[in-house]
Amino acid sequence: MKLSFVIPVLNEQDSLEQLCSEILDNTLYDKQQKISETDLELLFIDDGSRDASFDVMLKLSQKYSFIKVIKFRRNFGKAAALQMGFSYASGDYIFTMDSDLQDNPAEIRNFIDELERGFDLVSGWKKKRRDPFHKTLPSKLFNYVTARVFRLKLRDYNCGFKLYRRELVKELDLYGEMHRYIPALANSLGYKISEIPVEHRAREHGRSKYGMERFLRGFFDLLTVKMVTQYVKSPLYLFGRIGLLSSAIGFALTIYLSILKIFWGQPLYNRPLLFLGILLILGGLQFISLGLISELIINRSNRSNRKDISIEKIINLLPEDGKSTT
Repeated sequence: MKLSFVIPVLNEQDSLEQLCSEILDNTLYDKQQKISETDLELLFIDDGSRDASFDVMLKLSQKYSFIKVIKFRRNFGKAAALQMGFSYASGDYIFTMDSDLQDNPAEIRNFIDELERGFDLVSGWKKKRRDPFHKTLPSKLFNYVTARVFRLKLRDYNCGFKLYRRELVKELDLYGEMHRYIPALANSLGYKISEIPVEHRAREHGRSKYGMERFLRGFFDLLTVKMVTQYVKSPLYLFGRIGLLSSAIGFALTIYLSILKIFWGQPLYNRPLLFLGILLILGGLQFISLGLISELIINRSNRSNRKDISIEKIINLLPEDGKSTT
């Protein structure tokens, strides 16, 4: 079993050496783990750090051959850093964790044990967070909404401490703030997800890199992930429902006004409800048309592209010629 660690880094010069030391103490130098240098890989992704983080990582990579560093020209975000790390990671099991020392590498064994129970992704749950209330309260709301939207009961979607099987990460395509929704993306592909409580340590160095604007970006990415996981193959189900609801309300309003005009002789030219009803009908028809056009585009692209389908096994089939071996 080979372990890879994908660790995004942004201005964490004071934490990296200690983090590396703790990871090695719980892998390479842990007799229970039985991991050799050839079975270990640490991938640090420098996401545009402006301090001496890269120099520290370079020093570590010169000391240990299994430590590798990728440096971005500027800050592209955590999702981009994880995606880059996943593309280079060669381990059978792939850990992700933050570089600020709030994730405790002593939990590594617990993650592996849980994964080997038959899961494909094990996510950490910061049961007792060491963060101020202005971060914990929005996080609780985010986790509640996300769990309801995707119908996947996790208590901490945004915990960066996770363990994956190799085949899962190779199917991910992350951008924006979509790293927050990796469990939902994996679940939509049919992978098995689990969650374990982890120790969340107080920040020792530096400061948080995330502000309140991340929740606004996260909301838009929530809509994106919901769309690509549930409606990517049938957008008419989404746009059609919205269109039918809008048109139905519009028709109901116009019928109501028509009854008032026919039976009670009330004028319509001064009724704002008339314009609202017409607007809802036209808007509904536009949504339905958008859904139909999207269906045509999806149907055409699906003829040559099946990347949205996740295959667990192929038996007695030669992929190069599509013929069965039996």
